[in-house]
Amino acid sequence: MRANSMPSHRLTYDDAVQIWLRHWRGKYQNRIAAFFDVNPGRVNEVLKSRRFLGSEQAARLLR
Repeated sequence: MRANSMPSHRLTYDDAVQIWLRHWRGKYQNRIAAFFDVNPGRVNEVLKSRRFLGSEQAARLLR
């Protein structure tokens, strides 16, 4: 059994907005994923608009 058997974080809509902001600042997807403690595929789902639709527009308002 792994020493760290805690499940990874589950992304929220607010996390998705922050992912867009970090992406636009030039952060790599794997580093964004590490920050949120998720699989890089979850970050890619946000950036490909497969999850949290509208988060990109919300992030643009904060830019």
